Amino acid sequence: MPLFFDLLGVFFFAVSGSLLAARRGFDIVGSFLLAGMTGFGGGIVRDLILGVVPTAFVNPFYFIPPAIATLLVYFVAPGVQRLVRPLLIFDAAGLALFCTSGTIKALEAGMNPFSATLLGVTSAVGGGLIRDVIANKTPSIFDPHDIYAVPAMMGSGLIAMLWMLGIRGWTWELGVTAVVFALRILSLKLDWRVPKAVGPWHHDTQLR
Repeated sequence: MPLFFDLLGVFFFAVSGSLLAARRGFDIVGSFLLAGMTGFGGGIVRDLILGVVPTAFVNPFYFIPPAIATLLVYFVAPGVQRLVRPLLIFDAAGLALFCTSGTIKALEAGMNPFSATLLGVTSAVGGGLIRDVIANKTPSIFDPHDIYAVPAMMGSGLIAMLWMLGIRGWTWELGVTAVVFALRILSLKLDWRVPKAVGPWHHDTQLR
């Protein structure tokens, strides 16, 4: 199931990368490259920290999801101006899947629950961060009007806690993934935010 979650997460993140490439006016080669970087980014960082060869370079099946995502956006995507909502939905799905699979892989590698949680969050936000930087867009993780990393933190922490309690299995993993996805979608719909780095009482403070 971690492999299944990983491949599914790569696909959803890859679609979000191709959708952003379409909005930016990239060609199909640029779309495929951005899809791959978005899909593989978090997983590569995770595997390098774990000291193993990145799974994307070991298993050729990992290159199939970005290819499918690129073709899907090329043939099916509607007008570019209407791609914002699908991009956010696919990104939320990738975030949910990668925070789960990344935490599980770290725990299976022998990392302590706290470190595994941090690595799960890194896996979840890494692809989106690389995608936005390459596309010259403010990364969602640094957007003051977004709580991008918070659902991933909660999901990774919940997986680690269940692991400590001896509660494991793909049904629990899928349940946590669904919770993270729902929280992410609700945060977008209800415009949830986290406090800024400077307290709201510093009205006369301007940071440059």
